[in-house]
Amino acid sequence: MPQQKTSSLKTYFDELEETNGDDEFRVWLSRAFDARAELATFFADRREGRGTRRYIGFLKGSFNLSFRFSFDDGKPDVTIRFPKPGHTATALRDEKVVNEEVQIMEYLRQNPNSPIPRVHSWGLLAESPRQLGPFIIMDYVHGTLLSTILRQPDTEDVVLNPNIDNRMLDKIYYQIAGYMLQLSQLTFPRIGAISKDNATSTWHVTGRPLTYNMNELATVASYPVDQFPTGPFDRASDYLKSLANEHILHLQTQRNLANNPKIAQKRFIARHHFAQLIPKYYPKDSGVCIPFCDDLRPANILINPETLQITAILDLEFTNAMPAAFTYDPPWWLLLTGPDLWLERDAMEEFVALYEPKMELFLSALERAETERAIEGRQKAGGMALSSRMRESWRSGRFWFDFAARKSFDVDMVYWAAFHDDGDGKEVERLGGMACADMESFIQMKMEQLEAYKEECTARFSSEL
Repeated sequence: MPQQKTSSLKTYFDELEETNGDDEFRVWLSRAFDARAELATFFADRREGRGTRRYIGFLKGSFNLSFRFSFDDGKPDVTIRFPKPGHTATALRDEKVVNEEVQIMEYLRQNPNSPIPRVHSWGLLAESPRQLGPFIIMDYVHGTLLSTILRQPDTEDVVLNPNIDNRMLDKIYYQIAGYMLQLSQLTFPRIGAISKDNATSTWHVTGRPLTYNMNELATVASYPVDQFPTGPFDRASDYLKSLANEHILHLQTQRNLANNPKIAQKRFIARHHFAQLIPKYYPKDSGVCIPFCDDLRPANILINPETLQITAILDLEFTNAMPAAFTYDPPWWLLLTGPDLWLERDAMEEFVALYEPKMELFLSALERAETERAIEGRQKAGGMALSSRMRESWRSGRFWFDFAARKSFDVDMVYWAAFHDDGDGKEVERLGGMACADMESFIQMKMEQLEAYKEECTARFSSEL
């Protein structure tokens, strides 16, 4: 298939929304640092043991800020973690902490070998010191971020070191593969957030799936949050249709997604054709859903740099029971950064050439884990090993479809690089009557939106000079 240029389809954030979020976070950050003494007392009342407390420092992630404290009673240091206002949508902060972190951490810690930090206490916005926001108090775990160990030095891009020893990778991959294999055995009948029924001590899917993509749309894309799903899904096909609609509404509402009519048309075609691919990759509903974390990657894994043993898996936010096929895809992060980095520079073939050897190394480690754990990778939903399912996902192209399904900011690049057929030039005709008729009015709307957006940006940022 001829290579499509995708660099022009890189999706940019709404600069106005991004700036507003950064401003909101800076104001909050000042309040949070002013409250450190109060946080120390708050800590002491919510952990086991006693002792003199001491502030150690802070840890900043993409969506969270944590303050670390130590006590002289010999127990582990603890951290209190807050979702960052402006970087986590205000309307989603309580939900993110309760449904997407606290509940899933308790659920996964049922496995005694699970590398999940212990939670001491948690609470919502109303229960936090100075109304700083929903919080989690947990053990501080020592270690180095796996991404720091694996990344290529002396480069701004977080990409895998091309000279890394495969024996090191194999040792690390084996541990992650074992963890993913354990997760693949946990099944639910619905798609959504997992919670515990305290009366029966059983776990169920009770809430809507809150995802990484939803948070991005809410914070940097001007997406109408009242249009997000309101409850769980019973079928994978219905959930995929919801994601396809999410992509289309994103295109309609973020004003700076198309710099010219040609880009507007290509995005329109990509997102409507993506929806048409759902029956191909999800022809029937298996009814099996597996806990899946949108953000499980080396940047959220701690490791002992001397032994290469994983010490903790962090940031389990945006973990939901998801279509089993998401778990059956090979990991997108094997080169540390996802394929979007290569698609932005029209380097799909380069990505594949670099990714496939690492995928085979990972799958070999997974096969070893399947054999050594004496479960042969058998899934509750059928007889195929997880490693075989991952190879099938890559072979069939479902890896690309599922990646695009979860990424409103990358779906256009993935479509034109992985799914577009250059053969007949009938992309518009294949849209179908209603979508085809709507395209011209859509393009005009995007150009009008863009002009209004540029004027607003000029007024906003020129006044700040």
